[in-house]
Amino acid sequence: MAQTPTYLKSLKKESVVQSVINRLTDAMRTKELKPGDKIPPEPELAESLGVARSSVREAIKILTYLGVLESKRSEGTFVCNGYTESMIDPMVYGIILNQDSFENLMELREMTEAGMMRLAIDHHTEEELDQLENRLDDMRAAVNDPDDPVKAFFDADDSFHDLIAEMGKNPMADKINRVVRSLTYALRLKTVTTMLTENRSEELINAHKELIESIRQKDSHSLSYKVRSTYFEEEISDR
Repeated sequence: MAQTPTYLKSLKKESVVQSVINRLTDAMRTKELKPGDKIPPEPELAESLGVARSSVREAIKILTYLGVLESKRSEGTFVCNGYTESMIDPMVYGIILNQDSFENLMELREMTEAGMMRLAIDHHTEEELDQLENRLDDMRAAVNDPDDPVKAFFDADDSFHDLIAEMGKNPMADKINRVVRSLTYALRLKTVTTMLTENRSEELINAHKELIESIRQKDSHSLSYKVRSTYFEEEISDR
């Protein structure tokens, strides 16, 4: 007779829904459940774990919302392949709801962008560096955009940083970085607007040029300073 998987052994009475969540996520962590695997139906899970079906249903609902599980009509519930944006939603809500989070958010953004730079230094290709130079050219051209130079510059700046994140070849880090940049959208837009209005676009362009050189020279020693110098100090002073 086949041995019962560890994650299907009966649970003790604690926070039952959380216990079901813990048992399933532990199984994923230890590879008892792998990406793409189908989990047992609710009645089987409930019986194996010794809990009510309603507890299993609620646990599955939470894990589905978090992007860990996915339900396929008429097929069942499966462990997701890869990462989804919704996995990071609770972190996003926590940052938004924390009214004292500005300094923490800025530190997180500086840390993630410096981290993405380190990954790009380790994993970039020469073709990607050429593409990054093209994004920098887009920023230069945006200054003279006849319609909306601020929007053109801001879009080029976003494209520049998105490419650095892609160069790191780490999807999870890329998604977290994009979430953090999304949370600082309004502040970054205000800073770009201010600096272009004050004819300081060259400062921004030169700061981004230094980031390219850091990647090209594989120089990670002064990344925090270089990342911050792109416009972090300006954003903090605008607060």
